[in-house]
Amino acid sequence: MGLFFVQSLRLMIGLLYSRTSSAALISTFPPGTVPPTAPGYVSVEALGVELSALGVVFGLPILMALFSRFRWAAVAMVLTAAVARVWVVLPDAPVSQLLATQIVVAAAVGYLVTLITSRARLFPAFFILGFALDQTIRAFGNTFDPSMQPSYLNVQVGLSIGLVAAALLSGLRVQSALQVEEGVQIDANRGTLSLWSGVGMGAMLYLQLSLFALPNALTARTSADYALFVPVVLACSLLPLIPAVRTQARALIAPFDSGTRGWVWFVIAAALVIFGMRVPRIGIAGSDIMIGAILLCAAQLLISLLWWWFVRPRAPRERTFPGLWVALGALVLALFIGLDTLTFDYAFVQGLAPPLDVVNDVVIPLMRGFRGMGLGVILLALFLATVPMILSTRRVAWVPGTRLETIGSLLPMLTLVPLASYFAQPIAVVPQLNLREYRIGTYNIHNGFSEFYAHSLRGIAAAIQESGVHILLMQDVDAGRLTSFGVDQGLWLARTLGMDVRYFGTVESLTGLAVLSRVPIVYDDGFLLPSVDQQAGLQRVQVQPDQNVIKIYNTALGVLLAGDTIEEQEAGQRAQLEAILSIIRTHIETDYNGQLGRTILGGTFNNVPDSPLLQILRSTGFVDPFAGAPRERSDTLIRIDRSARVSYLWIWRETLTPIGYNVIRDNAASDHRLAFIGVEG
Repeated sequence: MGLFFVQSLRLMIGLLYSRTSSAALISTFPPGTVPPTAPGYVSVEALGVELSALGVVFGLPILMALFSRFRWAAVAMVLTAAVARVWVVLPDAPVSQLLATQIVVAAAVGYLVTLITSRARLFPAFFILGFALDQTIRAFGNTFDPSMQPSYLNVQVGLSIGLVAAALLSGLRVQSALQVEEGVQIDANRGTLSLWSGVGMGAMLYLQLSLFALPNALTARTSADYALFVPVVLACSLLPLIPAVRTQARALIAPFDSGTRGWVWFVIAAALVIFGMRVPRIGIAGSDIMIGAILLCAAQLLISLLWWWFVRPRAPRERTFPGLWVALGALVLALFIGLDTLTFDYAFVQGLAPPLDVVNDVVIPLMRGFRGMGLGVILLALFLATVPMILSTRRVAWVPGTRLETIGSLLPMLTLVPLASYFAQPIAVVPQLNLREYRIGTYNIHNGFSEFYAHSLRGIAAAIQESGVHILLMQDVDAGRLTSFGVDQGLWLARTLGMDVRYFGTVESLTGLAVLSRVPIVYDDGFLLPSVDQQAGLQRVQVQPDQNVIKIYNTALGVLLAGDTIEEQEAGQRAQLEAILSIIRTHIETDYNGQLGRTILGGTFNNVPDSPLLQILRSTGFVDPFAGAPRERSDTLIRIDRSARVSYLWIWRETLTPIGYNVIRDNAASDHRLAFIGVEG
């Protein structure tokens, strides 16, 4: 149930984002302009039905509080979740995929209420094992959860049947346990949840979903090696299940006063998070230590230990409202997801329409003020997750376990960690050297979505495969955002296509630039560019197809948005382009002995070929192989109502000889198209 809950919650967040974005975009077109067959098409009416179903997610835990005393209530929730989980991957399911995920999440949350009231000691395991299994499956799928695809149907049916059978057996056992445990003494299995525990649980879920239980997001934020840290993150997530670890944690806080131990725990965890995200690497004795990832893994160990502080034993005749506080936790999670989204999409916040436009002068600057606030949001969530421990002054939640519990807690550690480590290992890339022709392309993948926000990573992979490129510059690449289903898109594409990858994060380290290559990569780095709106960057990658290297510069300049003056935005683009040229001049002087040599500058420049911006670039000596090409062979931004050329590949002073060009126009996996050129080796 924990696994079904985590998987469905991740999917629900991504689907709500994509379908809401689709309906909002379609509403801007005149009726009938967008055909219903367009990939990702969502009508406002259909979205309204799906959003109203969210009420079940928040209302069911309150209702379940009334029925949790019945021993078959949990079984009913398990049965509901098991059936709906099959619907998630069933091609002809009676409900949409989003509605199916909402049913699973609602049933799992309802089940959680019964767990709190009748089996409270299993509360931490529900979440820890759920996230641990999710990490293992994602490692198998190269960060993409394969259990959301129709090909997973047979496996899912088997899991659902097994879960229902186990729930029936467990339901029979509960009856005798409840009879024996009735009495005046407090039963550790009969628990309750306070208001602040509900708030903390919602904040805790955000921490796990967005960073600490998502190895690719953790390594992207710290520029660490994904394959190396997958087993480390998983081990730190599972360690609190071992009673000896909790005993050591209890001994650690024992010297502190009961009123300060929670604050001490928060300060230590917050320090690990701050230094982990601000100091990704340090050099010691000539070695480059990935200290940031190490500190965040340590923070995950401390944070995972907080699961024991949310639920406490319930006193006899105590009136409690666990269902209400679980629903409050869901609202807190929704709030943090909204704040998280603003830290990435702050630049695209638009003013409200009349009559609500009177608040635009206050609301819009406030929402755009979330730029660079990702760490602040995480620290706020960490504080709220620690509040139950801060307020618990009469008891210490970490209690010793039995020998059987120790043996049982070691099983997932000894099985899941080696499995995840094996799944995460990088593939062997066959280098392609000394070829007569190399194909170099650029592709803005629109965060893995089509024009109307259909998730389309497989279509993007098909476009790359069709182009036959050896080196591909990609823009708008996500490395583990909640809204893009937690997938590291560059890593997944690289492993799917048998290519090497280098990534440079620009917005909160989880959205940025990537280069895929079949040619050996020998060096890479990146630079942030001056930006007023969305943060822009420049990625440098050096590949070595023969005795000499080819220097690749990959960028995405600021977007020209409606509502702001074009002059101001183009001035921002010019400042970014001048910064790029300044960086390249510095490299010529310091790294390249005064000669730039074979160089490609490419990416999404977000302006048309005859713009003054690109005239500046031409005057510096960069050559455009697409110059003079008809629009039907060169346009790269192709939407239902417009098309333009905004993506470019520039060759430095004909140091490489172009021998052809093309655009993959028929593949609409992104609202941009893959453009590529051929150059002589």
